[in-house]
Amino acid sequence: MAEAGGRAVNPPATFPGAGALRETGRMFALGIDVVRSAFRRPFQVREFIQQCWFVVSVTVLPTALVSIPFGAVIALQIGSLTRQIGAQSFTGAASVLAIIQQASPIVTALLIAGAGGSAICADLGSRKIREEIDAMEVLGVSPIQRLVVPRVLAAMLVSVLLNGMVSVVGVMGGYFFNVVLQDGTPGAYLASFAALAQLPDLWISEIKALIFGFIAGIVAAYRGLNPAGGPKGVGDAVNQAVVITFLLLFFVNFVLTTIYLQVVPAKGS
Repeated sequence: MAEAGGRAVNPPATFPGAGALRETGRMFALGIDVVRSAFRRPFQVREFIQQCWFVVSVTVLPTALVSIPFGAVIALQIGSLTRQIGAQSFTGAASVLAIIQQASPIVTALLIAGAGGSAICADLGSRKIREEIDAMEVLGVSPIQRLVVPRVLAAMLVSVLLNGMVSVVGVMGGYFFNVVLQDGTPGAYLASFAALAQLPDLWISEIKALIFGFIAGIVAAYRGLNPAGGPKGVGDAVNQAVVITFLLLFFVNFVLTTIYLQVVPAKGS
């Protein structure tokens, strides 16, 4: 309570969650600014290529190593279940569809957010505390167009490319482990996949990866541009960026999957 002109003035009341709502609005505004700035000239081609290479260098090997056991676990679990209910002929379709539609974009997005997003956040946060961002604004250079847009677009492109790699590696791993460890029939595995899979399954996977890469890039950039201050603030911003991205990815994945299953009919239905 403060005194103003001899009268008590109460501070404005705030409701629980006002800070989170404010942060969400600012993050959404940053996303809109990034979309607008992506179509403005000049486009930072060199920065975009460098960021693509950087994100690939820190994510491609972990993504490849994770996709093999991920696809194998799904194939083994589904193979065991279909054997129990006497539906071994559908093992290939169920495994491949689960890998392409769900596992592949989620694995790709988690690694993009955990490896690439954290590096983007740390880079922008270090520039912020060294006052490089403020110096760019004083000179009339837009930090969003110069720094944020190339990083977000790089995260989106690499996410789409890595999603395709995860899909191929995951399907091959699932096929190998199902045939070798569970005595599955190669012909039945491939035939059931060809009978039930359709092209929109691959499209929704790539669309998910594109959206997940955008979310990871925006969250990382926002937290990097708004650290609490000092090196500790940058470290806290990196942790927050990863956690927030993970929460958003699972929620958005649920929404996209629900819409896809309602809009696109299953093959053969």
